[in-house]
Amino acid sequence: MKPQSFLRALFTATILLVAVVLVRLLWVDYMYSPWTRDGRVRADVIDVATDVSGLVSEVRVKDNQFVHRGDVLFVLDPYRFHYAVAQADADVARAQAEMTRARAQMAEGASLDQMKRAQAARRANLAGDVISDESRDDAAAAANQTDAAYRADAAAYAAAEALYRAALVEQQTAQLNLTRSEVRAPADGYITNLNLYPGDYASAGSARMALIDSHSFWVYGYFEETKIPRVHVGDHAVVRLMSGGVDIHGHVDSLSSGIADRDNPTGTGDLLANVNPIFTWVRLAQRVPVRVHLDKVPPGVHLAAGMTCTVTLQPGGNVRS
Repeated sequence: MKPQSFLRALFTATILLVAVVLVRLLWVDYMYSPWTRDGRVRADVIDVATDVSGLVSEVRVKDNQFVHRGDVLFVLDPYRFHYAVAQADADVARAQAEMTRARAQMAEGASLDQMKRAQAARRANLAGDVISDESRDDAAAAANQTDAAYRADAAAYAAAEALYRAALVEQQTAQLNLTRSEVRAPADGYITNLNLYPGDYASAGSARMALIDSHSFWVYGYFEETKIPRVHVGDHAVVRLMSGGVDIHGHVDSLSSGIADRDNPTGTGDLLANVNPIFTWVRLAQRVPVRVHLDKVPPGVHLAAGMTCTVTLQPGGNVRS
């Protein structure tokens, strides 16, 4: 073989070998390196509900508006709650007056009981030639009678005091309901999908508005199970939104410990596994959710729950280029 032909063959074989190695490395990187295009931006969605029921009189926010914690979102018709507070105030005043009357009656009964007891004790110590046995017995009976009356007055005062405390609780509850008729934002965030208008009826405990907590954004990266062995808590993460823009840096916060098994639902009869007998030739790798904490969102980057993104991890805490 001529030297030129040999060199050409050697060069061709070298190029082919390098190409095979590169393809192999790319394939391994694609199959096993910790990255995924199946990422989703997530956030805490707070269902805003009223603690009391009533007609909506005002809606003080607009769709997609940013609100601060404590801002009034909407107001229920306050008249019924004002009437309840006035009724509770009247009940407290009436119960207080009844308790004052019962206290005065108990004090009067205590004074009379003390006097009758002293009189009975004095007559009991007198000699038989000074006072008759009948008078002595009458004095003792009168003392016992006043003692029973005093105990009844004390029980009446205790009952009046209990009613007064119950009225105070009702008053505080009515005032709390009036305060809760103004529904306030529980956190900083964005109002989304607003569908509430004046005149609507809001029932207690029924969500009427959604608030996305602006401090709660994170990313769920759905990694194939073949890549999970290279994913560790604390690994540095680079999040690239499909919309483009600057990269968002974070770190792996946690790995999911379970996903649904669609081929193994529980049987309806004997609770045994109901395994799907169909098995395709190509078995796709399951995807396991990995929660990524966003360390800092760059200024100007708008995040919305549900956005698609690419998540790339770098074990050891170094940013992947």
